[in-house]
Amino acid sequence: METILLFSPLVGAIIAGFTWRLIGETGAQVAATALLFLSCLLSWVVFLSFDGTTYTHSLFTWIESGTLFTDWAIRIDRLTAIMLIVITTVSALVHLYSFGYMAHDDNFKHGESYRPRFFAYLSFFTFAMLMLVTADNLLQLFFGWEGVGVASYLLIGFYYRKPSAGAAAMKAFIVNRVGDFGFLLGIFGLFWMADSIQFDVILPMGAEFAEMTIPFLGMELNAANTIAMLLFIGAMGKSAQLILHTWLPDAMEGPTPVSALIHAATMVTAGVFLVCRMSPLMEYAPFATNFIIVLGAATAFFAATVGLVQNDIKRVIAYSTCSQLGYMFVAAGVGVYSVAMFHLFTHAFFKAMLFLGAGSVIHAMHHEQDMRNYGGLRKKIPYTFAAMMIGTLAITGVGIPTTYFGFAGFFSKDAVVESAYAFGGDLGQYAFWALIVAAVFTSFYSWRLMFLTFFGTPRGNKHTHDHAHESPWTMLAPLGVLAVGAVFSGVVWYNSFFGHTDTVARFFGVPYAVEGHAEEGAHGAADEAHGAADAHAAAPAADAHAAAPAADAHAAEAAADDHGGGYAHYVFTGAPGEGAIHAAPGNTILNDAHEVPKWVKWSPFFAMLLGFVTAYWFYIVNPSLPKRLAQAQRPLYLFLLNKWYFDEAYDFLFVRPARWLGRFLWKGGDGAVIDGGINGLAMGIIPFFTRLAGRAQSGYIFTYAFAMVLGIVVLVTWVTLSVGG
Repeated sequence: METILLFSPLVGAIIAGFTWRLIGETGAQVAATALLFLSCLLSWVVFLSFDGTTYTHSLFTWIESGTLFTDWAIRIDRLTAIMLIVITTVSALVHLYSFGYMAHDDNFKHGESYRPRFFAYLSFFTFAMLMLVTADNLLQLFFGWEGVGVASYLLIGFYYRKPSAGAAAMKAFIVNRVGDFGFLLGIFGLFWMADSIQFDVILPMGAEFAEMTIPFLGMELNAANTIAMLLFIGAMGKSAQLILHTWLPDAMEGPTPVSALIHAATMVTAGVFLVCRMSPLMEYAPFATNFIIVLGAATAFFAATVGLVQNDIKRVIAYSTCSQLGYMFVAAGVGVYSVAMFHLFTHAFFKAMLFLGAGSVIHAMHHEQDMRNYGGLRKKIPYTFAAMMIGTLAITGVGIPTTYFGFAGFFSKDAVVESAYAFGGDLGQYAFWALIVAAVFTSFYSWRLMFLTFFGTPRGNKHTHDHAHESPWTMLAPLGVLAVGAVFSGVVWYNSFFGHTDTVARFFGVPYAVEGHAEEGAHGAADEAHGAADAHAAAPAADAHAAAPAADAHAAEAAADDHGGGYAHYVFTGAPGEGAIHAAPGNTILNDAHEVPKWVKWSPFFAMLLGFVTAYWFYIVNPSLPKRLAQAQRPLYLFLLNKWYFDEAYDFLFVRPARWLGRFLWKGGDGAVIDGGINGLAMGIIPFFTRLAGRAQSGYIFTYAFAMVLGIVVLVTWVTLSVGG
């Protein structure tokens, strides 16, 4: 089943790309989409039936070279199971959505075939991402990692006649290569230290790496911190964290379904998945995890500030993606990897719906993307409006704190914020407040998008507004499915990702115990003493630990009583590599996050409310206020509008010097030295000696006789001198 799940998208890509002339364009699209839905169905079967126990299915031997031995294998654990449903669900819906969105495209000439190629790229992208998340070694993971890079290049630059699309594709490809260089160094470092890149070998060695050093740039550095930092550099590029984030907004040059696929479920989440996969190493690399917290919080804040003033509807959502990825990395940095995966999981549904909803708006407005030319569309496209409203309620975190009433983003975002506060110290406070401010800005720009697009009076081209219409069912049906996920995915799986430690441990297949008590008595005994775990927790994993001696049960009950008669405090007790995620001894953030003060639990709610009220005042009550404020604060407005001038700074520091160097090597090196040298040799030196040789051919016998005598004299002189020496 796992093999079919993995290779179905590849088969779809081959059919759509190479056989569409035989089966027709529609047949190619149907085949690719049907195979994606098959993969999606099997992914949900794996996810819902998975018992938490990691298993590997080897397909064939891939590489054998010296001590390097890797199989092409499929590794299934809870991390993989989560990523499978995220990737295949969004991708299948994007395929279906693309039937309507790509039906007619003005970027291609009449009669020109482009749809089979588009569907082939989508399917190949999905296959590469599935290959990444099912890898059981770093080389196979890297192969999928580069595969999604190639596919993203093809999809972002799909409108190949547009110079801006080609430039955006190159930018994404080049920036990611910078991150991938660090990733490769991290892989090399692991192989150097462990003589293996198999997860079954390197993950259990996480604690050992913390005691080892690695030579790097003439220094002896801590192996765990150095390798973790190098791996995170790769994650920075793929997941668009600050410094390596500049490619993400430009990726909007591709068709809107591409934006949904890249930004919601696949490429940008690969970095978060990598950090969570390597949690047995990250847990013993405090410098690296602290850096992840700092950069993740900074990214969340930075991207949210830029999103405040963007006018392109897709760019607003793109910067929102960048900001939400910062939230995920903060959760991973503080050591609550389950919460990082929780936000990744819920984010996929509401972000894909926001992008596809934006695509429906663009489709209705004849490819107009500037929100300043929208307005009053809620009656023209009511279904799209409803979907976008649900997505906005989810991303802004609408819900009632301390209850189970709320949209998906409410549960996962609040879990990240509470975990950041529970981390404590100056770093925890910095991350907490950065995320709260980002939540205010997220609410503001999300409601700004809704108010500018669907409320007020129509703006821009009157003809376009008059002919605005709802999208076909192939575009609306995916929005409906994603709306279900945006509403319910948080509450249904809340306890599995952010519940009590024992519930989370069972879900992720990690051994656990009552805090302060021996492991062997804790599995299951405390559950009997204090009630069964949540209904949706992985029952088989719980059954595996159901039997416990009576004395151990009493110990667990006593431990619960020591905590005030409430639910027993549990801790992860598995060794590194045992289970899908790992928590080092002393990492109790998951427990501590549930005990933060009530004002911390309510702070995201008030942040959301503040952003909503401000946006309502700016764009409904007093629509002239934003323009006056932008004029009054012109430098700040331009600073945010130009994205903190990162592109300009990089252009000055890297692009222009690179162009100058390239031009110098081209004109001076290639043109003057290489071409000049060859041309000088061919047109100057060789003709000169040719002319000399030509003069020697006089045609007179005495000239040749003189040359022979001269040669004999030289030969005799050389022999005489040689013998005499």
